[in-house]
Amino acid sequence: MKQNLTVLGSTGSIGVSTLDVVSRHPERYSVYALTANTQAENLAEQCLRYHPRFAVMRDEQAAEQLEGLLRAAQCETEVLAGESGLVQVSAAAEVDVLMAAIVGSAGLEPTLAGVQAGKKVLLANKESLVMAGGLFMAAVRDSGATLLPIDSEHNAIFQCLPMSYQGIEAAGIRRILLTGSGGPFRETPLADLTSVTPDQACAHPNWSMGRKISVDSATMMNKGLEFVEACWLFDAKPEQIEIVVHPQSVIHSMVEYSDGSVLAQMGNPDMRTPIAHALAWPERIESGVASLDFMATSRLDFEAPSFERFPGLRLSIEAAKAGGIMPAVLNAANEVAVEAFLDDRAGFTDIPRVIESVLEKTSQFEPNDLAVVKEADTQARELASALIRSL
Repeated sequence: MKQNLTVLGSTGSIGVSTLDVVSRHPERYSVYALTANTQAENLAEQCLRYHPRFAVMRDEQAAEQLEGLLRAAQCETEVLAGESGLVQVSAAAEVDVLMAAIVGSAGLEPTLAGVQAGKKVLLANKESLVMAGGLFMAAVRDSGATLLPIDSEHNAIFQCLPMSYQGIEAAGIRRILLTGSGGPFRETPLADLTSVTPDQACAHPNWSMGRKISVDSATMMNKGLEFVEACWLFDAKPEQIEIVVHPQSVIHSMVEYSDGSVLAQMGNPDMRTPIAHALAWPERIESGVASLDFMATSRLDFEAPSFERFPGLRLSIEAAKAGGIMPAVLNAANEVAVEAFLDDRAGFTDIPRVIESVLEKTSQFEPNDLAVVKEADTQARELASALIRSL
């Protein structure tokens, strides 16, 4: 029986890779809904190919543009707009699987809606757990939703855990090793980082990603957010997770057990592997990813991350240890600072400075509902924006 799939963020790199995997298995999956923010032409092309029942544009004007494009092409896909449309196609009774691939805080509410509706949720939107980890995981437990990680590192850890995983201590785990490539500036002289351009920051050596995530990888803030996410996904304390720089991106993460065994998940750096794994879990299906050439993979290097080079990592670990609202504030400040950098309104090294200043100016508290999280997010963005204007 076919499973109906909604893809949140279908025009982004994760969304495109998801549809590539889905197209290889037409007997298993059908597309119920596709969504995007402003890329109406790209979404129109996807609608003509995959014939979803719904297409959602988060931007109202883009929705009008999409509707015109589909009407001209005589496509019967119904167009929805705004966050309400995203929530509708995430929680719809007809949906079996939700790919949550919207980048940033915009993905929180529709992803949470899918969780609360008890869906099989493939989580590529790490910000959902960074912003509201406690509320999010409580919703998973209460609804009976199945939550499967899509980030290559978290998916790798998941694959290295026992099927009946009930926590680190019960599984006999000594530590979780979260790998990261170190990005394009792993060996750049520190003095040169102040003159880094957006195009340089977006030129990742191993992965093809959107510009915001590419900048996060260049600052290693992406790894910092993944650190916070891993704490929630695997019910781990910050002290039980270690970040390891692995430039080749062949080992995607590792789990060390108390008997000294270290299990690692390896493969080519291609997001179709974790996507296919999560889509079919607990089965395995063809992803389109080439076999790993061990003869060509002549060496695997590992090193400790430098907090001097990547201060965002230190800030993320501190936010994870502090808990409460601090991870949400960290994420909000980072999103504003990265956007300013991409718009040439801030320098590369200003990004962690803005984040640290916002964290220092924020009082700690424990958020008890989503409205509180959103209010803290808004306040952190306003503070970050004011700091950027004063640069």
